[in-house]
Amino acid sequence: MHAVRFPTLGHVQRLYDFLRRHPTWVDGFWAVVLFGLSCVSVTNLDGAPNYHGSLPVALTVSVVLCTVVALRRRMPEKMLLVAAAVGLAQVVLDQQAIIADFAMLVIIYTVAADGAAWASRVGLVAGLVAGTLAQMRWPEERTSVLGNIAIAVFKTVPFALAWVLGDSLRTRRAYLAQLEERAARLEKEREAQSKVAVAAERARIARELHDVVAHNVSVMVVQADGAAYVLDTAPDQAKKALETISGTGRQALAEMRRLLGVLRTGEHKEAGEYVPQPDVEQIDELVEQCRSAGLPVDFKVEGTPRPLPSGVELTAYRIVQEALTNTRKHGGPNAGASVRLVYFDDGLGLLVEDDGKGAPHELYEEGGADGQGHGLIGMRERVGMVGGTLDAGPRPGGGFRISVLLPLKQAH
Repeated sequence: MHAVRFPTLGHVQRLYDFLRRHPTWVDGFWAVVLFGLSCVSVTNLDGAPNYHGSLPVALTVSVVLCTVVALRRRMPEKMLLVAAAVGLAQVVLDQQAIIADFAMLVIIYTVAADGAAWASRVGLVAGLVAGTLAQMRWPEERTSVLGNIAIAVFKTVPFALAWVLGDSLRTRRAYLAQLEERAARLEKEREAQSKVAVAAERARIARELHDVVAHNVSVMVVQADGAAYVLDTAPDQAKKALETISGTGRQALAEMRRLLGVLRTGEHKEAGEYVPQPDVEQIDELVEQCRSAGLPVDFKVEGTPRPLPSGVELTAYRIVQEALTNTRKHGGPNAGASVRLVYFDDGLGLLVEDDGKGAPHELYEEGGADGQGHGLIGMRERVGMVGGTLDAGPRPGGGFRISVLLPLKQAH
């Protein structure tokens, strides 16, 4: 005996996806159900004393109206006209309303939700007229005029509700489509702004590294001139100068390699543009400036300080500068900060934390310390230029934390 296999969730999902892609199959199923119910109803009503109509006309009306249900999504406007024509034919041929007339509610809902604007208006008018017209054609003989009017209004309500429901669905779809379009547009604008911010930050980094490289080259020239001058009279000094040239040249070469790929176009040398770049030793002065501005800062250095590549020192200084400025701007009136500078064997670690209320992540993305760095975008670009890593985010107890690791080993 074979075991009975029940449908799985995967089968149900595939069936659901199929029906979503082929809505006409769903409409056809309900059209068949409606036709069956209508046939049973008119068969039982045929020959009844108070029944108006004949079985052949009722069956024909049922077939046409069920076809309207089956094709309502493929051609809603045409099916509306067909349904209206069938309704008028029922009035003319004295065919009282049957279960298949439910298709008129369905088609009014469909044109209100998916049809053309003119079809939606026609459907609304036809629905408001249908109840009154039917009550006038087949009034309740034992009911007063006011009673027939009340019945006509009651019959009109389902048609009005069907139209309102369809029109509400159309409005909601349009609203969601507008939201999606707006979200897509904002996403494109954000990407464009991020690209502009990255390009501007890279240009600024390139300008600063240009100063560093220019300084290294000038040192090499001076040392080379000095070595040539004392080569015969003081060989030891000449040897020391050559060693300095060698070390400085390697460092300058490493900085130039990091600079590759960063294009600088359309820039002009401004007066006073090239100034000495800050290093890690000046972080202490930066901390004192922040303290004098009212921001309590705890600054500690761990490990053994030693000379660092110029690009690493510049990056470390700028990261601390931007982080403390963000703390002062977004941390709140009673915020405090701490700066840890850690010398590892093969890297320099930075940890900047504040205990303020903390700024939303978007603020760090949108604006930096000087209005040009663009927050975390600028920090990540700076750290990436020297091959480091950056981790930034809110602290568990409140405030914000920025952790940076800058490698000291350079590729030759």
